[in-house]
Amino acid sequence: MPDTIRQIRSVLSAVLLALLAASLAACSGGDFGRTRESMRSDDMHRWLGAEVTGSVGLKPSQFQLTDEERQLRDLAYPMIEPPLSRPAWKSVFGDYKAMPSPWQQKIVFDRTMYGRTLIDEPHRSHSSRYAQLMEDVRNDITRFEPFFASAIRVIDLDRKRNASMARVSALSPREKDDAVARMQENSLIVQWVQQCLEQRISSYRWALERLVIQAPDGLAADADRLIGELAAQTANPPVQAQPPYGRAVVSKG
Repeated sequence: MPDTIRQIRSVLSAVLLALLAASLAACSGGDFGRTRESMRSDDMHRWLGAEVTGSVGLKPSQFQLTDEERQLRDLAYPMIEPPLSRPAWKSVFGDYKAMPSPWQQKIVFDRTMYGRTLIDEPHRSHSSRYAQLMEDVRNDITRFEPFFASAIRVIDLDRKRNASMARVSALSPREKDDAVARMQENSLIVQWVQQCLEQRISSYRWALERLVIQAPDGLAADADRLIGELAAQTANPPVQAQPPYGRAVVSKG
């Protein structure tokens, strides 16, 4: 009988802890940790523009986003967010958050963080670690073309915007400032993605090297080929964003 009572108490304690955790998650986010619906909107990635311009001492544009500009920001976010930056369950339920741009961060990029996370996380086997690495690289390769196709369209439209400003009648200083600021935003976002890709490649290579010495596997050759494919694409992007006021992307680490 005492054993039965102890078992019941243990079950009740577990249930109470689960309910408490769920209530805390609801306070910090949406239901079951999902991203709040108030965060989801057509312009949910608009903050990228204000972040990049503010980080280099520029003012963001007050113009509304065009469809192309909105798509550029939507496609940029998953390439900016570091891989393995959140637990797997949060990847399912949602853990949306804004991130500081590379011009604003004071911490030097740590190329070992991805690999250490990959190796330290529980896995069924070392083969699954290789599989995770290759999946992350494939995701970047898959995202590469859509993002840069969007960047090409946006930057081409910005060239036309810049050329047309001289012919706009009664262009106010505010309108000109907002137009210039929007072009700067778009250029900086493309640079941000370019830098993140360079950092990811460095992280992937470090992780692969550690996997090879810890658990040699024939999958290493496939992973190396995929990383090489992503590196080749990144080294020759289909569009080069011009740095505003000479502020070029610098990758540290």
